[in-house]
Amino acid sequence: MRNYIGAAQRLVFNRLAAAIDRRHNIDPLGAAPRAPKADYLQLFEAARQVPFPEIDRLEAETGFAIDRDWLDELALHTQITIKTSALAYPHGRVLYSLLRRRLADKPEPFTIVVETGTARGFSAICMAKAMADAGTAGHVITLDVLPHQRRIYWNCIDDHEGRKTRAELLQPWQGLADRIVFLQGDSLFQLPNVGVNRIHFAFIDAQHTKKNVLLEYQAVAALQQAGDMIVFDDVTPGQFEGVVKAVEQIERQELYEIRRLVASDSRAYAWGGRRQ
Repeated sequence: MRNYIGAAQRLVFNRLAAAIDRRHNIDPLGAAPRAPKADYLQLFEAARQVPFPEIDRLEAETGFAIDRDWLDELALHTQITIKTSALAYPHGRVLYSLLRRRLADKPEPFTIVVETGTARGFSAICMAKAMADAGTAGHVITLDVLPHQRRIYWNCIDDHEGRKTRAELLQPWQGLADRIVFLQGDSLFQLPNVGVNRIHFAFIDAQHTKKNVLLEYQAVAALQQAGDMIVFDDVTPGQFEGVVKAVEQIERQELYEIRRLVASDSRAYAWGGRRQ
């Protein structure tokens, strides 16, 4: 009887997950390019010149900084979008710096990185580069409701070349993309099924509610050991209060030593190394 109930629950789960995935397979970000190519280039030039002195200090502290010309080229194709909020991509620098430091402090024969919220693949590629530059074997496993192998418009400069798959969008970085496992699905459904026994480094950047952040954190924390790290995006008071409150609750539990970095009025991050 118990096996029957378990099979029924898995069937319902799989059907619900498939329905959610299908909803995002047909032009979820729009049915045409959102702006002329020149607009994307103008936004890119403005974004790339914004200074982030707090991240400069983090890079000096960790001893690792990503190649800025490389980062800017990746951001042009994966981070410059048409939206109402200010454009910025300093999280690429944060992730690279923290992951390189983690890999240097505690080398692993095979490193597993997990990300929730792939979008166009910017942060996953940055973390794959950190692993490649460190000479570390491993995978980045990244989850998102957006499809990887369906051609859609991505609200980016590449839309002027027509619909692309995410794989095609990231083709210039194919060597790094080969290190990444792209999974489609809601993170709360997919995280418990990633099929790994250990997560050495995680980046939480999917749904920005307190409940979702805590559930994603719990799934990751269950597979982490002392010294492993978890990074939270958008820990920004006044903008993403759910994320802020979730991180505060996690800090009170004292399982992770939480640090915060305020890059600007609209960009703040937190991360923690597991104590035990």
